[in-house]
Amino acid sequence: MIFKTLVLIGLLSSNVTAANLRGDVAANEVQTTYDEVFDLELVNADGDRELFPLLPGTRCPTGQQCRVRHTIYGGMSPMSTSLKNNMKTQLALTLDWSEFDKELSKVVSSDKFCTRRAAMARAAGLAAGASVAAVSKPAYAAETKEVKMGSDSGLLAFVPNKLQICKGDSVKWLNNKGGPHNVVFDEDAIPGGVDVEKISMYDQMGEEDESFTMSFDKEGAYSYYCEPHRGAGMMATLIVA
Repeated sequence: MIFKTLVLIGLLSSNVTAANLRGDVAANEVQTTYDEVFDLELVNADGDRELFPLLPGTRCPTGQQCRVRHTIYGGMSPMSTSLKNNMKTQLALTLDWSEFDKELSKVVSSDKFCTRRAAMARAAGLAAGASVAAVSKPAYAAETKEVKMGSDSGLLAFVPNKLQICKGDSVKWLNNKGGPHNVVFDEDAIPGGVDVEKISMYDQMGEEDESFTMSFDKEGAYSYYCEPHRGAGMMATLIVA
């Protein structure tokens, strides 16, 4: 396998730019110079022929044999092109294929979970018939995560006591057991510029299933506690990515 990889890199070195290899191309830009996408045909050590996919925009190396795998239209990725060619519905005529392709490219290329999750939600929305304006709203891909105040067994704790969400998501604190509880953020342990009064819930919730929900738009770490049970160690951390 290593030998095959080295051979393939050597054959392509004159055709693939350094920017492509480094990943400098922006996630929402599909760089295509040629319409056809090729598979390079090589003979392995056992004498069998194998196909190796070449990057979009890469010509078949001189002296080598290649087979056409895809044809790219309008600068779109092979995945989007295939979907467009095979969708035989009215949606195919109205779907913004450029935006759809851009979101799919982010899903594949981004190294950030929140970026991939949001792009997948927007792509799914477009495929379901939603407009670009609708899926572009910050709240479209947002989710709400739940934190229990008091464990099911009655321990004085937030469950979970560490939670990571994406920017724009909300957290719902549910009064579960051992109340009364509240949610008070530590003003010295939240991102700068965040209003601690706005995001805290100072009123104590005594009834089970009472809840408090807050959305978070600034990335960073947030520390908070239950004021009546802080001395018992009822503290937690929220990470907004």
